[in-house]
Amino acid sequence: MTRSVLTVMVVVFAYLVFEFGRIQANYNIVDAARERQAYEDRIAGLQDNIMALKEDVALLETHRDIDREAYKDVEVSLVALQAKIQEQMDAIAFYRGIVSPIDGAAGLRVQDLRLTPGPSERAYNVRLVLVQSLQHDRKVTGDVSLSIDGELDGAATTFNYAQLLPAETAASWPFSFRYFQDFDRKIVLPDGFRPEKITIEVRSKTRSISSIEESYSWTTSLG
Repeated sequence: MTRSVLTVMVVVFAYLVFEFGRIQANYNIVDAARERQAYEDRIAGLQDNIMALKEDVALLETHRDIDREAYKDVEVSLVALQAKIQEQMDAIAFYRGIVSPIDGAAGLRVQDLRLTPGPSERAYNVRLVLVQSLQHDRKVTGDVSLSIDGELDGAATTFNYAQLLPAETAASWPFSFRYFQDFDRKIVLPDGFRPEKITIEVRSKTRSISSIEESYSWTTSLG
């Protein structure tokens, strides 16, 4: 027997021993291939599920963003609607004060007084609305006087309208109307003066229509 034949026999014997060992261990190459294919199929299925879930997440995020924008639009519209409703309610209350005031009293009245900060630290804008309630058969004419009570250097002090005006501003404040009239005036408080009360005097020059005087807390008049 030649060396080459012997070598072949040794290799064949070794392979047979290897195969016998795998059979003894219940290993089957066909089953192994089938099992590996099953795992690969399972992996492919899981990857498909992952892709589907990612698409679902992207879709949900898109819907969330759309819902969020829609909610913002609804919220903005709601705020605008509420503001419009409030504006209309204020208008109704205003005209009701002219046509049918709650107290039923006829004549002049201060419908609104509002103070807002002006361009400088001591400057203020004064918005005044006067109305004539119930009686509208003729115009009422006259003028407005304003004064502010407060404290200056520890002493009670009152400044009248002419003393509070910006430079080169006319002190006259006339009015003439049948139903209502609104005004915007500017005042400047003296340095060190702490305001406490603002008084509006509406002096009528029309016969049978009485003058009025109303006082308000400075803080409650701030708009």
